[in-house]
Amino acid sequence: MKKIDYTSLRPTDWLPTSVKEMRACGWESVDVVLFSGDAYVDHPSFGAAVIGRVLEAAGYKVAIVPQPNWQDDLRDFRKFGVPRLFFGVSAGAMDSMVNHYTANRRRRSDDAYTPDGRHGARPDYPTIVYTKILRELFPDTPIVAGGIEASLRRLSHYDYWQDALRPSILLDSGADMLLYGMGEHNTVELARRLDAGERIADITDLPQSVVLRPAAEMPAESGEHDIVLNSWEVCQRDRRAQSANFKHIEQQSNSMDGGATLWQAYGDRSVKVLPMLPAMTRGEIDAAFDLPFTRLPHPRYKGKRIPAYEMIRHSVNLHRGCFGGCAFCTISAHQGKFIASRSPESILREAEQVTRMPDFKGYISDLGGPSANMYAMGGRDREICRRCRKPSCLHPVVCPNLNTDHSPLLDIYHRVDALPGVKKSFIGSGVRYDLSMHQSGDRRADEASRRYNEELITSHVSGRLKVAPEHTEDCVLEVMRKPSFELFGQFKDIFDRVNHKHGLRQQLIPYFISSHPGCHEIDMAELAVKTKALDFRLEQVQDFTPTPMTVASEIYYSGVHPYTGKPVYTATRPAEKLAQRKYFFWYDRTYKVDIERSLHRLHRPDLIRKLFAR
Repeated sequence: MKKIDYTSLRPTDWLPTSVKEMRACGWESVDVVLFSGDAYVDHPSFGAAVIGRVLEAAGYKVAIVPQPNWQDDLRDFRKFGVPRLFFGVSAGAMDSMVNHYTANRRRRSDDAYTPDGRHGARPDYPTIVYTKILRELFPDTPIVAGGIEASLRRLSHYDYWQDALRPSILLDSGADMLLYGMGEHNTVELARRLDAGERIADITDLPQSVVLRPAAEMPAESGEHDIVLNSWEVCQRDRRAQSANFKHIEQQSNSMDGGATLWQAYGDRSVKVLPMLPAMTRGEIDAAFDLPFTRLPHPRYKGKRIPAYEMIRHSVNLHRGCFGGCAFCTISAHQGKFIASRSPESILREAEQVTRMPDFKGYISDLGGPSANMYAMGGRDREICRRCRKPSCLHPVVCPNLNTDHSPLLDIYHRVDALPGVKKSFIGSGVRYDLSMHQSGDRRADEASRRYNEELITSHVSGRLKVAPEHTEDCVLEVMRKPSFELFGQFKDIFDRVNHKHGLRQQLIPYFISSHPGCHEIDMAELAVKTKALDFRLEQVQDFTPTPMTVASEIYYSGVHPYTGKPVYTATRPAEKLAQRKYFFWYDRTYKVDIERSLHRLHRPDLIRKLFAR
């Protein structure tokens, strides 16, 4: 198969990032200018590239300003002048505060979305910073916020880094509109309506958008098509009111048909959140992934390494959405829980493009998605799904209406592995073993699940398979919306048995979280004992970090569960969090005396013997 000659690519094969490149395209001006906190990588895993390419395919002239300098004379913000339609602003593919800070609020020394991984190329909260600059420079031009940071801050939210409740980012930034979730459809529709002469202030009915309206427009009470949330002022006074709001926000985000319109009052104004669009059809998601991406960073970076790109350059994303509903995860709030799966033909076209890259050595790094093994899955009876508001199809038990057949996914693996030039395809995304181990009673589907586990272990692991039990104690796992740790033990038995059968020496690498809501210090001690018994010395661990629009963050802030109103203990003080984290490293002699002292205080000398007995 002929390799792609990337040396033949011209700067005009990317969206323009400078006036010189714009003029090389034959343009004197542009319709839309996109500002991004990330470097510009023309790849379907980078949001700004996707939105730019989708607008381009719809016939619009689009320029991108990646990582503009906000500290000089602001020339990056001025260079394209006034776009014909609007400015688009995104913080990037990650929330800027997660990107910048650790769980201990310490500044990170690198940035995976910046050339050479250097830090300092974007401010904290770029959505706010960029928008305010543009509003000052171009007061009459529409400004539209989007991306992860804006999407998850579309209503009042707890900000861990400020340790404060914040209003909708629409108010903090001053943008005219916010487009949340995956933005292909709503962005193009907005461009078309502005192109047709509508004023952005008059566009108040665009699906999957957030707009500011006079408080007088807000319904007096909730009805069939509208939900009136507790106001910003009430939430500031009462943390339980903020918690109660979240239940509605999550349920509507996970509605099959978009759900109701959400309203929240802010003094004499209200934030109006239009319902989420349904999951993309197969044809729609294929069209987005089949756009003419170069799959490369822009030439302006002159070959500098962009770490986030290095991770995915030889990977292929199979689907969007996740129905796991984990309490600490934001995927469904942004992508929804209903799976949008690409066609096998679209996946194979992209895989073939990967094999033609000059640096491809025969190994596809990931055939995955938000959760690796949810491809082509969904409810058997869609009417049941249409009525459902549950955030998870897997917790507390696997929904009996869920089709858990792994056959379509196995077919993708086989067809990709059969491509000329592919030696092996790996699964780097997280695998839901509770899904692959589920016994549905359908003999064909259950046999496909058995084959999936075996083929995954024998053919798609690069020496280490990473899975995420997250904790060992049922009381914590219940809050996390994760399955019992016993199921992980059963999966480990399968993993060990398959390795022995095929003469493999692979490792199972589990992920765990400390200080999650519902987790006490004694729960971490039990975790240490149980993982030691399984012969693990943990590597992939993290302290819980509250991020906007998750159940766990609302519990952290309010102290109560949004669905029950009952108190849930959470370690919030640094000393409490460190007291939990140390149990991950029981095998390090540095922690031995402190752990022994703590377990005596907790009246559990039996755990000392289990951890440190010779």
